Amino acid sequence: MTFKTARVVIAVSILVVAGKVWPEIEGSAPQANLSVTQIVDEIQRHNQARSEKLKHYQSLSLYQVQYTGFPASVAAQMEVEVEYDAASGKSLRVVSQGGSKFLLNKVLLRAVESEREASLDKGSTALTTANYKFHLVGNESLAGRLAYILNVEPVVKTKFLYRGKIWVDAADFAVARIEAEPARNPSFWISHTLIQSTSAKTGDFWLPARNRSETKVRIGGTAVLTIDYGTYKIVSETAHTAPGS
Repeated sequence: MTFKTARVVIAVSILVVAGKVWPEIEGSAPQANLSVTQIVDEIQRHNQARSEKLKHYQSLSLYQVQYTGFPASVAAQMEVEVEYDAASGKSLRVVSQGGSKFLLNKVLLRAVESEREASLDKGSTALTTANYKFHLVGNESLAGRLAYILNVEPVVKTKFLYRGKIWVDAADFAVARIEAEPARNPSFWISHTLIQSTSAKTGDFWLPARNRSETKVRIGGTAVLTIDYGTYKIVSETAHTAPGS
């Protein structure tokens, strides 16, 4: 495999991983000792409540990619202004960039576009029984909060789904952590991709905090993509719709 081919494979694999948009769920009263069916139902119920109450937010995300291997190590980074509006969806605007032009154009810009695409079709990424099979494997303390641990297996292998483990906050039914791999391997030349994702609570809402994907190429090297979502500014509906705002 030539280096050019390897780079394209890396770009495609990272695009698949970066397309994930994790659920953002509003908090509720704590619950415990639930079945897997009840947990999944609560995730969907809380997600619906969040969708109805979260009207607008802004953030500045940092996208970075590093390739290490044959024949050289290259890197790129990009700052992206993110604006979410309940009526129009998510918009992303690149405000600065640097590093390898190939990685900027073939990986990071595609990752941004993939995230935009996923945000327009939330049904394709949702944690529902239409997309996944669920199995409750236990619970543990995560950052001082009780979390249910579920195995998830995609019903259909699409580029926006994954298989692995999720940690669901037992009080808020938010997906606080994910360790998984893509449901569909984008190429024979990709031997393995590991996805790690965390969410954090801003005010009453759980929002993505950091995504990291590490992709191993059978002949070549390793590509690591990270997305740090930065600090969110949640704008009230009144402030967002006020004249002159």
